Amino acid sequence: MLNKGCSEEEIFTFFSQKKREDMDHDYILSSMCTIPHPVAVRAHCMFMETNLGDPGLFLGTASLEQLLIERLATLFHLPTAGGYATSGGTESNIQALRLAKVSKQEVVYPNIVVPESAHFSFRKACDLLSLEMRPVPLDRNFRMDAEKAAEQIDKNTICLVGIAGTTEYGMVDPIADLAKIADAQDVLFHVDAAFGGMVIPFLNNPIPFDFALPGVSTIAVDPHKMGMSTIPAGCLITRDPDLLHSLNIDTPYLSVKQEYTLAGTRPGAPVVGALAVLDYLGKEGMRAVVSGCMKNTDRLIAGMELFGIPRAVTPDVNVATFTCRGIPEPWKVSWTRQGHLRIVCMPHVHLDRIEAFLKDTGEMYA
Repeated sequence: MLNKGCSEEEIFTFFSQKKREDMDHDYILSSMCTIPHPVAVRAHCMFMETNLGDPGLFLGTASLEQLLIERLATLFHLPTAGGYATSGGTESNIQALRLAKVSKQEVVYPNIVVPESAHFSFRKACDLLSLEMRPVPLDRNFRMDAEKAAEQIDKNTICLVGIAGTTEYGMVDPIADLAKIADAQDVLFHVDAAFGGMVIPFLNNPIPFDFALPGVSTIAVDPHKMGMSTIPAGCLITRDPDLLHSLNIDTPYLSVKQEYTLAGTRPGAPVVGALAVLDYLGKEGMRAVVSGCMKNTDRLIAGMELFGIPRAVTPDVNVATFTCRGIPEPWKVSWTRQGHLRIVCMPHVHLDRIEAFLKDTGEMYA
């Protein structure tokens, strides 16, 4: 820390220099986060000092968090569901597994069954909670094999996990089949829809993944991804609104005497930002956003295949993967564990950016 403070001009000149070192979103094709919607930014600025970790001091903000949960619960076909705003999919997944462990306290050596495509946050959760993780192979379309998942479940299994919109390939696991398995085995079924939760409901032919399926217990969804909120804004939604209370701990010096959240201090600003986007766009607006992203994904796949670069799989959501040896600078892409080129067509990836990428790629492969 400096002995004497700097001028505001000096500070922001330095910050501007550092900001220019960040990657330009015009060339970011690998991220599941995007430029926040202007209404989210406005809402964020209005509520930036609020702390949902002490909700009795911020009753208005806390009521907006509950309104966000109600919006998402209704979108997921169960208006009476419970939940709260998290920092994102990692926290939501950790909390879901905490709930599973608490619900099966009699199990001495608990395990969870996950697809091989599961997000790395499940590894973190298992390390924290001392759980055995049993990965299930994927089928040729990079979806979890439901029959093999059923074979992995035993008396020590506390949770089955399915993914609705996998991080690497944009696939939706056979959630309906998995829900039936979980229901029959009396195992908590968690759906990680961190990405797909704000995509699938707005597709022309939505794939069943939510509380319309009786076996689904909990859902993770991230409004800071396709919901275009400011970061961080995730949510954990629970079929049973009282389920989260099994995680309560005493908080004697706060305005509430018990809390079930993982984080203590929780920013209200991105939560309100998430609600602002949903209410501003409505279902029609979200359908338009998702439709645009899916059309851009289709255009990208068609363009790449014209160059002889085949898709790895036809995605369920707006993630495209290819068998490809490389891409031109300065485009920022990523690569799957299987070595496929991976591109996410987020709302900031407009058609002109797809065309520019295809032009550069075509010249590279000419």
